[in-house]
Amino acid sequence: MSKLNIDQKTIKDLFSDKKADFLIPDYQRPYAWGDKECQTLWDDIFAFSFPDNDYSKFNSDNDEYFLGPIVTFKNNNKQEVIDGQQRLTTLMLILRAFYDKYSNMKDEQSVKTRELIEKCIWKTDEFGNPQKSFLKIDSEVATDKDKEEFLSILRTGVVGEKQKSSYAQNYRFFQSKITEFLNSYPGYFSYLPVRILNNCILLPIEAESQDTALRIFSTLNDRGKPLSDADIFKAQLYKFYSQKGEKDEFIRRWKDLEQVCERIFKPLSGTPMDEIFTRYMYYERAKAGVKSSTTEALRKFYERDGYGLLKKEKTFDDIVDLANFWMDVYDQNAERFSDTVLRRFFVFTFAPNSMWTYFLSVYYMSNRDDNGALEEGPLLSFLDKTMGFIWTYAFTNPGVNSLRTPVYAEMVNLVEGRSVDFSSFLMDKSAVKNALINYTFSNNRPATRSMLAWWAYNDPEQPLISSEKTFEIEHIYARSRYDKEQTLENPKSIESLGNKALLEERINIRASDYRFEDKKKYYRGYVTSQQKQKPGTEIRELLFLANTKNDFTERDIQDRYTSIINGFIDYLDTHKLFLKDE
Repeated sequence: MSKLNIDQKTIKDLFSDKKADFLIPDYQRPYAWGDKECQTLWDDIFAFSFPDNDYSKFNSDNDEYFLGPIVTFKNNNKQEVIDGQQRLTTLMLILRAFYDKYSNMKDEQSVKTRELIEKCIWKTDEFGNPQKSFLKIDSEVATDKDKEEFLSILRTGVVGEKQKSSYAQNYRFFQSKITEFLNSYPGYFSYLPVRILNNCILLPIEAESQDTALRIFSTLNDRGKPLSDADIFKAQLYKFYSQKGEKDEFIRRWKDLEQVCERIFKPLSGTPMDEIFTRYMYYERAKAGVKSSTTEALRKFYERDGYGLLKKEKTFDDIVDLANFWMDVYDQNAERFSDTVLRRFFVFTFAPNSMWTYFLSVYYMSNRDDNGALEEGPLLSFLDKTMGFIWTYAFTNPGVNSLRTPVYAEMVNLVEGRSVDFSSFLMDKSAVKNALINYTFSNNRPATRSMLAWWAYNDPEQPLISSEKTFEIEHIYARSRYDKEQTLENPKSIESLGNKALLEERINIRASDYRFEDKKKYYRGYVTSQQKQKPGTEIRELLFLANTKNDFTERDIQDRYTSIINGFIDYLDTHKLFLKDE
């Protein structure tokens, strides 16, 4: 069982402890507090210290103000900060601003308060004298270009006019608040810093390891963003490249990678940076021949052998290259991919689960040439087989867990130079057709959108649509029409796949409550009474229906449903995903 040292302490007791030596590690995020957070902290502390603006109402023996936990673990005699970085940093700035204000005050009370603050900011010698070359806090945050500014402010108490960092701005903020306070309440100025030191409480929690500290942080923290797995990986990579003398270049590349990931990844859990490390993990798992359907937690995977994988020169280069590949997929880069490939990628954005992103990542890493290019023929074959297989599993074996066994096996085939054929997992044609016929294509099921996207692009003339457009599910025969006219023999026809299509959100809103003869103008586009052109849909099938039909009937729903189901069965057959007939 992990050991914890937990002991509520005042700011003075925690900061002035001779062993206090805080380190904000390289994997932490840069300091992010601004005026809003500083104003809130100042207002709270002031209201606590002077109830009803009356210093005499404060009970110095019993009144306490809890500022929150500080989670650390001992690392080479330093207290590495996992949680509490923002509070610690801000409190240090407040104390340094008070210390600076006391520099010209010679009365006994001011001198004593200044000496108390000294012991909180600087380390002391064996006689208790401050050693002003040694601060009690240090920062190694890899992506914080201003950390030296923070340390300089603590050492000197000086900020220049050109200094614009959060540290400098917040220090000026507290300087102005202290000056304002001194001018307004000169008679009891020293009460405020003393009450901050003696009656503001922190809860230091010292864990015996980084992993334990991170788990505690994840449990306690409900305000800011917890440290992600990628933050931990950043620390390891930072150390690796620093030892090679490439620290600055690494920081630049990491920031570029963050920008790419934040723009293109929207994961349901974890951070965008975690997502790219996850996609790369599947490639490394496959290289190791791992077919197990049990996937390790991301951090556990990378921390093997003391984060050995992150200490290989090639790893970070590969991760950056993989992120750039996904950026070009997201941006529909026509210079990198043909229109045919981009049309497949568009359909995949409607996939019933995310397994395809890991599978395609392994395909790319295994088949790219020295310029990051993929041969189009094999890529199209891979995309078609993968789409057919994943779509079918959504009907026959719903849930991403069931896909792990076949897809993980094929990942290993990819890295070993074999093409994907799912030969050990081919499906029975009649069973698949029965599963499709018996499947309820409700709007809330991801597979419904998947099939509608596939069907739209089953038309070889369907043009490529921007991946940034938002689509909704359109009922061609409007639900409101059925509610009013009750003309369908089978009420279930209204929710049939044959009555549904993808339609741009902006058009779907306008066309939702109309009979087909009224919908047609919205499908085709029209000119408003103010002579403004309203564009129509880019879904070619809906344009065809609008131009060729006067009505869309129950017979049309049934015929279209049959066409979609039979078309998908033919698609699977074409790409050899069925067992051969005996």
